[in-house]
Amino acid sequence: MNASTNSLPISLRMNSSGFTLIELMVTIAVLAIIVSIATPNITAQIANQRVKSTTATLLNALKEAKAESMIRRQEITLSYDNDGTNAGSIEIENDNEVIDTYQYDAESTISSTATQIEFKPSKVADAMIYTICDSNDSASPRQVIITAVANISSQLGGSCP
Repeated sequence: MNASTNSLPISLRMNSSGFTLIELMVTIAVLAIIVSIATPNITAQIANQRVKSTTATLLNALKEAKAESMIRRQEITLSYDNDGTNAGSIEIENDNEVIDTYQYDAESTISSTATQIEFKPSKVADAMIYTICDSNDSASPRQVIITAVANISSQLGGSCP
């Protein structure tokens, strides 16, 4: 103990020795309330991040398929497979030769009118809209749009089944 506390009476030294049990319990209760309020927001943000990540993966795969069709001067097919329990996969191929494979989170799903799209070397493609959703319903779905002249873009929107 230092000299300043030795000169205090015993009753004052005992009162300033630490936190009481009630103070600790109130602090823990306040922290528990704050955590319970923040948890739903965090899960929604994680779900939105999964959708963004899957969208970015799909965009990269589509751009690679478009570039490969022009470089190789061949038709390139991109297909996806939502595998339910495991990570989904996106495959780029031509004439049954796999060029590249991408993986995306199992919680995310990709949906469209067809499971594959063809890019032609003449810079055209099948017009298609992909919708990316998450297993968490609070996530905002995103769309990837491919026009007939192979322009690729993404936006918020779409509806999930």
